[in-house]
Amino acid sequence: MSGTALIFDEEMTRYKLLWVDPVCKLEVPERLTVCNTALHEEGLAQRCVSVPVRQATDSEILLVHSEEYLEAVKKTPYMSLEELQTFTQQYGDVYFHPNIYHCAKLAIGATLQLVDSVMGGTVRNGMALVRPPGHHSQRSAANGFCVFNNVAIAAQYAKKRYDVKRVLIVDWDIHHGQGVQFAFEDDPSVLYFSWHRYEHQGFWPNLRESDYDNVGKEKGAGFNVNVPWNKVGMENSDYLSVFFHVLLPIAYEFSPDMVFVCAGFDSAIGDPEGHMCATPDIYAHLTHLLMSLAGGKLCAVLEGGYNLTSLAQSMCQTVQALLGDPAPRTSELNGPCESTLESIQCVRSAHKSFWTCLQHTAALPVSEYSTKRPEGEEVEEDVTWMKAPARLAPPVHTCVVFPSDVAVPDRCVSLPPAPAPEVLQRIRDNFCKDLEKEESLTTLCGVIALLDKMSKQEIRNGLALVTDVTVATQCAVQHARMFLTNRLLVVSLGDTEIPAHVTEDGKSLVVQIGGPGPEMQTSESHVSVRLRKGCTDVAGLMLAVLGLLLPLAYEYDPGLVVLVRGAGCELGVAAWQQIISLLQGLAQGHILTLLQEDQREDLGATAACLLGDAAPSLGPLGTPLLEDVEVMEALRQRLQTRWGLLKTAVASGEEAAKEGRE
Repeated sequence: MSGTALIFDEEMTRYKLLWVDPVCKLEVPERLTVCNTALHEEGLAQRCVSVPVRQATDSEILLVHSEEYLEAVKKTPYMSLEELQTFTQQYGDVYFHPNIYHCAKLAIGATLQLVDSVMGGTVRNGMALVRPPGHHSQRSAANGFCVFNNVAIAAQYAKKRYDVKRVLIVDWDIHHGQGVQFAFEDDPSVLYFSWHRYEHQGFWPNLRESDYDNVGKEKGAGFNVNVPWNKVGMENSDYLSVFFHVLLPIAYEFSPDMVFVCAGFDSAIGDPEGHMCATPDIYAHLTHLLMSLAGGKLCAVLEGGYNLTSLAQSMCQTVQALLGDPAPRTSELNGPCESTLESIQCVRSAHKSFWTCLQHTAALPVSEYSTKRPEGEEVEEDVTWMKAPARLAPPVHTCVVFPSDVAVPDRCVSLPPAPAPEVLQRIRDNFCKDLEKEESLTTLCGVIALLDKMSKQEIRNGLALVTDVTVATQCAVQHARMFLTNRLLVVSLGDTEIPAHVTEDGKSLVVQIGGPGPEMQTSESHVSVRLRKGCTDVAGLMLAVLGLLLPLAYEYDPGLVVLVRGAGCELGVAAWQQIISLLQGLAQGHILTLLQEDQREDLGATAACLLGDAAPSLGPLGTPLLEDVEVMEALRQRLQTRWGLLKTAVASGEEAAKEGRE
């Protein structure tokens, strides 16, 4: 299953505000047209699978809304202007138009067509470019520009028609999608996550139910996750921190069968509603991280977004990620601000009794965070930002270096053994004493050739099957540091020996995750995580990947990733593919993956994931071992003074003083 659906119909632009309303004037038809135009101008729409829209049926609308409300909206096409104004006044921050009922049915129908395309296997994922938006609409009320709740209806539809057991809804719009929350707050089969501008209930929709401690009701307790933004001006670091330390750990433990995104881009820089500073390219990374869940079955549906420039750019970044293009490099990630840390700490504390991944989280902050109101913190509306550079897609996706007796996986390109004389001599001088066969020497030359082709943008990533993975790693690291990049990330699973001098000059970051053994020295640039059961304990492994590896890797922003699976590393195929998938958001997808010869049986799965195939779901994760959690928390505490993205809580007075001294 591959491909990305794009669903759009110009008919949904054919309604607008017919009277003066300073609140509703933001919701204009151009919101759709600028997105559609940008997708065509960037050549993205042409690469997507075009899916026609249809109108939703009454029975589909009634999956979420009351019959009385539906019948009332049905009358709006026949109302006069004065009657429409009167009808509108019974709801909040919304407007009606003679054509809006028709467009609202098309918006739902487009979203359901996307569900059918993804669940039917026509495509892997997709974007529904719709209007009116939906996530504020409630059972018997229009609200916040929304008439019917597109995503809530689609989630119920997926559960009913396709027997989907667990649905994740990620709402990154800047406003709280209270309509989605209310629809599923007692339903444990739907995990609803929302971050939203809140300012301690001072921002619309000004609901107490939008705060961090509203976790759901009855059987749904723990399945409603609200992350309030209590300040404006949040940046890329703040958004990624919430993903790494709140959303992703819970989502992996929940293990959804399908993911919906309420894709509101009013959370992007320049938006007059959000006043945030996250740049459009961050949505490529957020989308990429979510694509590792649910076997890649992801349906994104447009919600808000009122700065037409950042809206169009954010839309393009999201669709490019859905298409599998390399994510742009991240830069200047330096950790979340204190307000974000307060929110993260509050959310993790409120949910620690529901999710094993959070059970050892810090208690609530001591400060009177719930009563403080920010003052004078508005961000200027005329902010400017650089458009993200074009995302490079090398002509060859995945290139392999295998022994002659190993078949090349489908869609991969084999690199012919033609080592340069100077490379051959350097390898002989440095590594010959460790090599038993001439073929091993040729393989090492192939590893270096893969690195060189990545640096020249001739290939995106590479895979090599080597005789001695330790020697191959040392050879690759030496070459990369000497000739290719000053920001090298080495990720080692198992006990591959990485020489200490690799990180001495600050040009490399090494993260090792392995089994029990002698304690290895951990520094800011060489992090070793020892798990009691090694990589076989998937719950502990993923906690280390999400909570330690990814925050370190994203803040470091490598130009190249070397991923090593050490000899004898017992790791399930699904977990291995998940790690490959998550790491491809870094270094524009430039990953060199090294496997030992005794791991031949995993070559096909490795190549498939490097090629962009969806990683399989891990299933609901169990409870990580207590001693592993303690090891990781100790590491986080030691390293967070250098790596801001590792922080999950507000520093106490004593800790803050210690950090100041350091």
